[in-house]
Amino acid sequence: MAYAVNTTTYGFPERVLAGAALLLQTAAARYARYRIYRASVAELRALSARDLADIGLNKSMIKSVALEAADKHLKF
Repeated sequence: MAYAVNTTTYGFPERVLAGAALLLQTAAARYARYRIYRASVAELRALSARDLADIGLNKSMIKSVALEAADKHLKF
């Protein structure tokens, strides 16, 4: 039986750049999630209590519903 072994070692600059890239990617994903959350909150707050009741929500549920929408839209 044969095994494939990766013996490639990366130097310090490559590891730093990979870490920085991961950091930027994570920050971009978090910012996109935040934007979706804020847009959802703004849309739901613009609705009247009667409109919210029609879709099965009340004002105390706005933040949790917006967080859920942001999480569904962007999977980490």
